[in-house]
Amino acid sequence: VQLQASGGGLVQAGGSLRVACVASGGQFSRYTLGWFRQAPGKEREFVGVICRSGDTYYKESVQGRFAISRDNAKKTVYLQMNSLKPEDTAVYYCAAKNTIVTHCPIDGYDYWGQGTLVTVSS
Repeated sequence: VQLQASGGGLVQAGGSLRVACVASGGQFSRYTLGWFRQAPGKEREFVGVICRSGDTYYKESVQGRFAISRDNAKKTVYLQMNSLKPEDTAVYYCAAKNTIVTHCPIDGYDYWGQGTLVTVSS
């Protein structure tokens, strides 16, 4: 499976941005899909996940501002980011893991995209 992220850019604080990640190969509907980010000088961290069931879970600091969705027909997962803050500045990565329906992990992903940079100016 190859993942290609896109949609990053520069946005002012309070603004919105949607990043997308398109998969090629594999059976997309069988994957749990996660979003992670890595800010300058910091370790990569979990942002959110969308399960095979469609359920979503988020890091507390983005809860209510970010939303993950998936389109299995288009093999695409989206991360909608609203009310962006300067501390959201990071390279955002999508990731995929083949799981059973009842398993929705936040780590241990097998496939990673190349990342897309999101910069939020104050």
